[in-house]
Parts: sequence; C-alpha cells; structure tokens
Amino acid sequence: MAQIIIKNVRKEFGDFTAVKESSFTIEDGEFFMLLGPSGCGKTTTLRMIAGLELPTSGEIYLDGEEISQRPPSQRDIAFVFQMFALYPHMNVYKNLSYPLVSQGMARAAVRAKVDEVAQILGIENILKKPVGGLSGGDRQRVALGRAIVRDPKAFMMDEPLGALDAEFRERMAEELRALHDRMGATTVYVTHDQLEAMQMGDKIVVMNNAVVEQFGTPQEIYDKPATMFVADFIGSPSMNFLPFEGAVAEGAQTVDLTGNSLSVPRQKQGASGKLVFGVRPEHVSLSDSGNYRGEVLASEYLGTTQIITLDTANGELKARVPASQTATVGETVGLSFQGDVVTLFDAATGRALRSELNEGIVAHG
Repeated sequence: MAQIIIKNVRKEFGDFTAVKESSFTIEDGEFFMLLGPSGCGKTTTLRMIAGLELPTSGEIYLDGEEISQRPPSQRDIAFVFQMFALYPHMNVYKNLSYPLVSQGMARAAVRAKVDEVAQILGIENILKKPVGGLSGGDRQRVALGRAIVRDPKAFMMDEPLGALDAEFRERMAEELRALHDRMGATTVYVTHDQLEAMQMGDKIVVMNNAVVEQFGTPQEIYDKPATMFVADFIGSPSMNFLPFEGAVAEGAQTVDLTGNSLSVPRQKQGASGKLVFGVRPEHVSLSDSGNYRGEVLASEYLGTTQIITLDTANGELKARVPASQTATVGETVGLSFQGDVVTLFDAATGRALRSELNEGIVAHG
C-alpha cells in the first residue's frame, strides 16, 4: 500500500476552476475522506489521484514517485464507482476474474485469488449468479471485489454507497470500514454525507468551492472548525452562530454579547468589528443562573435528549439538553455556554480566530 501526497494541485476546465491549489497528505493505510457539497471539487480531486483527470498544475506522489501526468494504467490504483460499473453479461466469477485474466494471470492463480476475495467479502455462494439479478448490496460487494482482486497500491471510491437505500448504506459502511481494517489498504473515499465521513474516516478533507477548507481527524474538524463553513457543514444540528459587533483583545477570555460577559478560550489574536460567537448545541444548557436569555420557540424530542430552539438577541439558537428537562414554548429561559469549546469567527472572512482551543488548526483555503 502507499502514501499519497497532493502538492499545490489545481484543475481547470477552460475558464472554470474545479480545484484550486490544494495540498494534503494521505498516509499509508489510512481511510481518507474527501467531504463536501456537490460541485466542491472532491470528485475531481479523486479522479486526478486516479489518473482519470490530469491536473493543470501541481504534483501528486504515490509511494514517493511523482505520477501527476501518468495514465491510470501506470498508477496501480483501483477505482470503485457509485453505480457499480459491472459487466452485465458476465456472472459474478467472471466479473471478479476479468482484471486478472486481462493481465495474463494463469487460470489456477486466478481461481485462487477470486476464491480468496469472495471469502473476504462473503460472496462465495453467488459466484455463478448473473450480476443483473443481484441486490444492490451484493452488486456493491462484487464491485469492491473486482477492485480488491488486483492488490492495488490504493483504492479510490467515489460515493460507492450513494445508490443504496438507507439500511443497506449503513450496513455497507460498517462492512467497508471493517474490510479496510483487515486489509490495511490506503483508501480515498468521496462523500457528501458528513455522518458517513465522521463514522468511517481516519482523516477528512473538507472542500467547498474548489478549496480545501480544513484537513484533520474527525474529532479535530468537529471540535475545532477552521471556518464557519466547516462548523456549519459538520454536525447535526450544526454549530450555532451568534453574530455581534465588538472587539476581542489578544489574551482575552471573555467577550461581550449584548451586555453579557461570556467565557471563551484564551484568544491568540485580537479582532474587532463584525464577529461571530460559535457554539455547538450540546455545549448550550438551560440555566436559571444564566444572564444570557432566550425565548423557547420549539422542542424536538429525540429519546434521551431533545433539541430546544430559542430566539435570542443575537439570533436563533439550538440547545441539545436532556429529554427530562422541561421547556415550555413561549417561556424565556436563562442560557449557559461551555466557554472552553466556543469558537469565535471573523464574520467577513468566515475564518476562526486563533485561540487556545484551536491553536495549530488552520484553514487551507
């Protein structure tokens, strides 16, 4: 398997820039997620790694070799598409064996390799079946098997579970991650589903408008968002944004929000003007002693917790609180915030201000 390095890669299609200068490293054996909304550049980035698109500029390294202008056949990378891309006139065995037969591998070796992969994927009992009659889950296993059978240096997966219904999708996500852990393969996986990325990935690149917004572990990206886009895209419900005007001095540990002094992590940079107080719903609590107040607009029951929507002087806010806590629509309640995990943003740029919380976490865009 292999380390993959993306260095200042850019892709233009005529006047349209699909990927702006992007740099990140995928370590050997990682399950690496390219995450973002439709049209953000994640699939184009994946296709450049695979060789299906050539970058306009920049460098791509696979196992220490620069491969950015090499054709796919010289990269030893397997690609798994969303729509399976199987040969409908062949049965499962022939679909799995085709990459090996086309390489001239001996028949006995082909049989042994196909049997090994079928056992890994649990599809030994369908090897003789035509692919047209298979369920979506089985067809995806066959598509994975055809990629695995080659023993490539890395796997590229473009929304491979997107065509499955919710039940199959969740089950296949678990199977994919377990398969990755057994094989130790370097896997690059494109998705627009932030829950899928957080559940499966070792590292995540979040892209938006052709730019890498942030690169890090799922926990880093959730707890320490580098931009308002990342904070909004990751999490359900997403981070609350309370805009305010004021000044924050370097070293400050409080901010003034509508006359209320609220705790924040020690700030590593000063800022003034239009700012945003960012806090996750689970870091908001209803408190009789809270001076900052909000009117209860709605409550959504989720079993052990509930999501309370409130109207405040700085805008609407959601709090995730215990289901046992009483909150009546129309009443005004006090609110408290877990100050050590608050993120302040510059409203104009959308960038997080540096603090003790996010020191060393930077936006790439």
